[in-house]
Amino acid sequence: MRVRALLTPDWQPSSTLAQLPLDQFEAQGIKALVLDVDRTLLPRRQATPPAAMVAWLRNAAERMPIHLLSNNPSRRRIGTVADQLAVPYTTSAAKPRRAALRRVLAELGMPAHQVALVGDRVFTDVLAGNRLGLFTVLVKPIDPQGEPCRHDHLQSLELRMARWVGTALG
Repeated sequence: MRVRALLTPDWQPSSTLAQLPLDQFEAQGIKALVLDVDRTLLPRRQATPPAAMVAWLRNAAERMPIHLLSNNPSRRRIGTVADQLAVPYTTSAAKPRRAALRRVLAELGMPAHQVALVGDRVFTDVLAGNRLGLFTVLVKPIDPQGEPCRHDHLQSLELRMARWVGTALG
């Protein structure tokens, strides 16, 4: 697979996870969600998701299985969120490596094309998901109020780098 394709998400809404319509996933044939945690579900340095995020996650969990997948090594921080939502989780995932994501797919018992990986980073979340054929979604990172970050320098840098290799990212 070409680098351009590996760095291009299947869907790049200009919103946070909590603003995504679940019907859009179902229309794509998605039957499970693998979600990044830091800056996708949780604001930086916080252990509690914003209320709108919790409501979205609870609604999503009623419709399909969810698994939290984080590069963060803190089982306590990620586990607290997972326990609050009663969903399984993986820490120290080492994205974009595929091993942890393969284990998650095996646990879900679904083919990759029926699973969406949603995250805020091109070079970890999108790249990992695309390497295994998942439906990848690049969302805006969240600020402490759960709103899209206005100036996320890391995502901006990643988008510039990905465009430099020829992707058509926003």
